Amino acid sequence: MDDPNNLIMTRHMDFPQILYFFLHTLTPTFKIHKKMALSAAPLLLHIKPPPIPSLFQSQSQSQSHRVSSSSLPILRTKFLIPTHPRHSNPPKQTMNGPPAASVQSAVSQAMSLIQSSPPTWQSSVLSNLLIFLLGSPILVSGLSASGIGAAFLLGTLTWRAFGSSGFLLVAAYFVLGTAVTKVRMKQKEAEGVAEKRKGRRGPGSVIGSSAAGCVCAFLSILGIGGSRYSRLWQLGFVASFCTKLSDTVSSEMGKAYGKTTYLVTTLKVVPRGTEGAVSVEGTFAGLLAAILLAFVGCAMGEVSAPEAMICVIASQIANLGESIIGAALQDKEGFRWLNNDAVNVINISMGSILAVLMRRVLLQNWSM
Repeated sequence: MDDPNNLIMTRHMDFPQILYFFLHTLTPTFKIHKKMALSAAPLLLHIKPPPIPSLFQSQSQSQSHRVSSSSLPILRTKFLIPTHPRHSNPPKQTMNGPPAASVQSAVSQAMSLIQSSPPTWQSSVLSNLLIFLLGSPILVSGLSASGIGAAFLLGTLTWRAFGSSGFLLVAAYFVLGTAVTKVRMKQKEAEGVAEKRKGRRGPGSVIGSSAAGCVCAFLSILGIGGSRYSRLWQLGFVASFCTKLSDTVSSEMGKAYGKTTYLVTTLKVVPRGTEGAVSVEGTFAGLLAAILLAFVGCAMGEVSAPEAMICVIASQIANLGESIIGAALQDKEGFRWLNNDAVNVINISMGSILAVLMRRVLLQNWSM
């Protein structure tokens, strides 16, 4: 143990001497014999402390003040029991989260942009980008790489002209058209009547299927005819896709399930897949497809119920005309340029124009 004489001597030391004594006497002892140094602390607690002069007061003032006995244990504890840095608890630094706030702000701005009304080109591009990323598996199954690029332009134009409702109409057309194209694909391939690339459409097919709809979209964006004609352009847009879906479904289902196919111009029985040939099964399926897509357009607010009926009628008339063109002119001498894509443009243009004319003639006095 430490020498008790040294402890008694502290009663006759002033503050600097006590400080010196602890630093140079007790502290080395603590370093060597930690338990022994701590055992001497109770002795120091029972020693009556002498008057200790303040470091910031004069000699006379320091003698007139007494330091309480609790101050010395505090001093001794300060020197005898050092703190270890590894046990200290540093203040935790909390991150204010500027990156999280910036991400949240960017998402909020993107959602506000997507929901902007009327649609803008920026909102149209962003909306299509998000939808194309989410729906990429479906797009890849029905379109080639260049076809996806053409479809992106079509989707952007559609969203800009007719908003999300017009886009959903085109999306419904694409999903249904792709699904029926895959029906009995092996059988169609064996018979040589299947679409190329396993039914994956290229840019020519996309443009040929949407040309009339794109024209109606541009007329709507440019405001041709003002608000008086805006409903007509919207009707022509819906009618064009009803016409194309009806044509696709009737053709694909006729090649898959048609028992007997007839050439529309002569009513002679011809093999399935012949240009200009029709079947009862395919024609009925095409009619149902036109009704379904017209109903979607009506439910989305693109057309009214009477206008939906016009779309269905116009689509069937246009498909009949397309079959006549295919049987009479396609693959004939002097009409080699009249391929499927060109016939598609003629077909949907007829459906769109017929719907607009019927709307003007038959329903001009109706409140719609």
